[in-house]
Amino acid sequence: MSGLRVEVCTEELRFADLAPSWLRLHRRCATATPFQSHAWLHSWWLSYGIRGRLRVHLVYRDGELIAAAPLMRVLRPLPALVPLGGPISDFTDVLLDDEHAEEAADALTGALMGSARGALIDLGEVRPGGGAERLHAAWPRPKRRLTDSGCLELPAAGMDALLARLPTSSAQRARAKLRKIDALGIEQREVPPDDVPGAMRTLLELHGLQWQGRGVTREHMRPRFEEHLARAVGEMTRQGDAVVTEFRLDGEVVAADLTLLSPALAGGYLYGAHPGLRGRKIDVATMLLRAGAQRVDGSGRAALSMLRGNEPYKQHWRPEARVNQRFLLARRRTLPLLWASVLHARLRRVAAAALRDLRRRRDARSRPAAPPSRPA
Repeated sequence: MSGLRVEVCTEELRFADLAPSWLRLHRRCATATPFQSHAWLHSWWLSYGIRGRLRVHLVYRDGELIAAAPLMRVLRPLPALVPLGGPISDFTDVLLDDEHAEEAADALTGALMGSARGALIDLGEVRPGGGAERLHAAWPRPKRRLTDSGCLELPAAGMDALLARLPTSSAQRARAKLRKIDALGIEQREVPPDDVPGAMRTLLELHGLQWQGRGVTREHMRPRFEEHLARAVGEMTRQGDAVVTEFRLDGEVVAADLTLLSPALAGGYLYGAHPGLRGRKIDVATMLLRAGAQRVDGSGRAALSMLRGNEPYKQHWRPEARVNQRFLLARRRTLPLLWASVLHARLRRVAAAALRDLRRRRDARSRPAAPPSRPA
């Protein structure tokens, strides 16, 4: 195509140098999520990447970056090109300049066709409406669309609007919880970028205390995860793509929250809270939601995302369910890899359903039987 140039970046230093042009592209892509920011992806690569596996596909128009597919090559369980970001990223996607989306998608598809000669293109955890949908639509060879993780979203509105979504009794209880938080004197402040590394350490310490004895996610306690957050979030706060909020009581940090931002949404990524707040009957989830609602109200964003997971405290707010997508793109010689991936995904769904059923049966057996009714 006239004026277009395609490049596949395989060098870490070259990837680092892309930061300014990547930031401009991220701002011009309405479907971008925080997990496609350069700060997040490059930091993730420094902590989790494997040398020699980087495959970032780029499309330039008259010297300006208009499309990017941040990928890496994996060999197991099958040879594939998969998005950077790994399991710690709730969404993956490609970036397409809104003004040139059609030609950018066509050029990126052509670039990926070349890379698909020896590997499956496996784009998982794509948010509905993401740019990868265009690649899937344009792909001229074998392809499949599968469902991936479920996410929950609220409208990007103020707390009064979120409370209005609830039944009257539930809204009254939530307001009472907020009044209790205010009466206790909990104060909140946004952490400046230079203080982010220390704030991340505090957040993860509180997160560990919060989940102590209840099965904390192991990766959250590893040094590489803290290093990634300190590096990525520090830069993202400078660019307006993240906010770290600390909640203090009597001068001590008793809770901390990390919210990631993009043109499309704000997402509560990770928080930590001191167990002592439970003893004071403080509803931490309600406190964090109010802070998030204050942040997005009037921001122009479409969604306040609760990201992946279906925890009961999220359901309390009547969120809307969104199901991420997974796009498998192949060529004739890699068709066996596509079918193997489809079969593997089906087997995982069957196994997950069986496990959920087993847990329901176990929970039903563990519940105490109802006492016999007394004769009249």
